[in-house]
Amino acid sequence: MAITLNHTIISAKDKEASARFLTEMLGLPDPTAFGHFAVVQVGDTSLDYLENNGKITPQHYAFLVSEDEFDDIFGRIQERKLSYWADPFKQEPGKINTRDGGRGCYFDDPDGHLLEILTRPYGSGDS
Repeated sequence: MAITLNHTIISAKDKEASARFLTEMLGLPDPTAFGHFAVVQVGDTSLDYLENNGKITPQHYAFLVSEDEFDDIFGRIQERKLSYWADPFKQEPGKINTRDGGRGCYFDDPDGHLLEILTRPYGSGDS
């Protein structure tokens, strides 16, 4: 059996709001409840949001999307007037990148987690 990532837990101040933000931005089905979690299914992996009343350490989550999905998601980023960057260090605001012949950008979720959408895996094409 091949090893795959089944799920990961994401800390959130408001698990429902953060999970809903992700599903709305990526155009995914609504989150489901499972025990203490608000679960977002992304392909074969679930992102399980758990409320944390303490300090949240921002993490990075990258999503490989099609060109059409990128257009849709990027449109939602612009509609909501969210800040976005071409790089994970937030040194290129208001830009997207074209690494490996694809497109990519980074934006924050409500808890400060850095979300990334990209249309080509890194190392898969032109620099």
